[in-house]
Amino acid sequence: MKPRILVIDDEPAVRDALRQVLEYEGMDVKLAGSGGEGLRWFEEFRPHVVLLDVKMAGLDGLEVLARLKAEDPDATVVMISGHGTIATAVQATQRGAFDFLEKPLDTDRLLVTLRNAMVHASLSGENERLKGAIDTQYPMVGSSEALRVVRELITRVGPTDARVLITGENGTGKELVARAIHESSPRRERSFVEVNCAAIPTELIESELFGHMKGSFTGAVSDRPGKFELADGGTLFLDEIGDMSLSAQAKVLRVLQEGVVTRLGAPKPIVVDVRVLAATNKELEGEIVEGRFREDLFYRLNVVPIHVPALRERLEDVPELITYFVDRLGGRAGIVAKPFAIEAIRRLEKRHWPGNVRELRNAVERLLILSAGRGVSVADVDRHLPAPAPTAIEGPEQERSGALESVKQDTERLYILQKLREYDWNVSETARALGIPRSNLYKKIIKHQLNRGAR
Repeated sequence: MKPRILVIDDEPAVRDALRQVLEYEGMDVKLAGSGGEGLRWFEEFRPHVVLLDVKMAGLDGLEVLARLKAEDPDATVVMISGHGTIATAVQATQRGAFDFLEKPLDTDRLLVTLRNAMVHASLSGENERLKGAIDTQYPMVGSSEALRVVRELITRVGPTDARVLITGENGTGKELVARAIHESSPRRERSFVEVNCAAIPTELIESELFGHMKGSFTGAVSDRPGKFELADGGTLFLDEIGDMSLSAQAKVLRVLQEGVVTRLGAPKPIVVDVRVLAATNKELEGEIVEGRFREDLFYRLNVVPIHVPALRERLEDVPELITYFVDRLGGRAGIVAKPFAIEAIRRLEKRHWPGNVRELRNAVERLLILSAGRGVSVADVDRHLPAPAPTAIEGPEQERSGALESVKQDTERLYILQKLREYDWNVSETARALGIPRSNLYKKIIKHQLNRGAR
C-alpha cells in the first residue's frame, strides 16, 4: 500500500512541486489549497502524514493543526513555512506537530522527515495509535511476570528525571515504554520528541539534534531549531541510539553534562531542560569494545536500564495480544473481527516470533483478512502463515528443551543470588567477580526477580 500524503498549502507552485517529488517517490498525494479544503480531505483521504503550511489565507496552519488534532489526536503533521521562527516551531511542536520544515524545502531533508514521520505513524497505528500516545500508565498488553517487572520499573522511574536506557529486540515495544515513562512524569504536558537515529543520514544527524544557523552548511537557508530545543521542558526519545555517529555522541554527551546545546554555526550555546530517554536493539557494551560507542555516554544514559522482553520470552501473553489486536483491527478498512479457535491460538503460542509483537500484529491482521470462515481456525494459521522457524519446537522435544532451559535458568538464578550475597549486594563488585558488565547483571537481577529477601 502506498503511503498517503496530504499537502495543505495555498501556493500552487509549492503544491505542484511537492506532488512531483512525492509521486516520484511512490507516494499517493492529495493537494489542498486552503485549510478548510485540507480538513475535508483529511476526513476522506485519511493520510499517513500531513504537510501543512503555516501562513495561509483564512484558516492559518496552527489553527488547522489544532482542528486536525481535535479530530484525530494521533494525526502525524509536519509544518512547513517560508516565515519560520523558533517561536512558531516550538508552538507547533507543543500543539502536536511531528516536525517543522522551512521553505524553500530541501528535498533530502523533506524525504528524511517524511520517512521518520511515516515510521512514527506506522508504529502508532500498530498499537492502536497508542490511544493518544498512551491511555493508561501501562500501555503494554499482557499479564506475564516479565511485563509486570517492566511496568514496576516504569512506575518507579517515571516520576523522576532520571535518564533511562531501554533495550530489547525490534518490535518488542521500546517506544511504548518511553511514552509510558513520559506520560507518568511531571513533563507529560510538554513535548515528547522522538528521533530515530538509524533513519537519519550521518551528515544530517547533528543538524537534526542541535539545529543550525543560516549559511552554516550548503542547504541551510534559514535558522532551524534542533530536537533538543523543541523538547525543552519535555522529553527527548533517542531511538536506536546505537546507530548514532561518534561525533554526534560527543555532542549529546556535552548536552547531558552541561545542559546546553549549540546550533551548527551558532556563536554561543542555548540552555535547555530536557529529559533524555534512549533505546537500542544493540549490545552497547560490545559496541564500546569495538570502538563504535562512547563508554562515557553509555554510563550517562544508563542511569536506569529497562529491558523489554522478546515475545518468545512471554508467550503466555499471546492470547491476550490476539484479543487486543482483533478488537482494534476489526472494522478498519473492511476488516471483520473474528474469533480465534483455541487450537489456532495454541498454534500461534508455539511460534518463535522473531519479529516480536509487531510480527504477531501483522499475522493477526493477515488471518482476519484471508480466513474465509466466521472464525480463524488452526487450518487458517497453517495455510496463511509461513512455517515457524526451526527454533520453534513442538511436542515432546519442546517439553525436553523447556525442562532443560528451566534447569539452566534456576541454576543461573541461584548462582547469581549466591554471589550477590557474597559481595553484600554490591552490584559493581558482583559483576566484576562474575566477569560480566554491570548492565548485564542488572538485567539478570530483574529477569530473576532477585532482592535481599529472595530465596
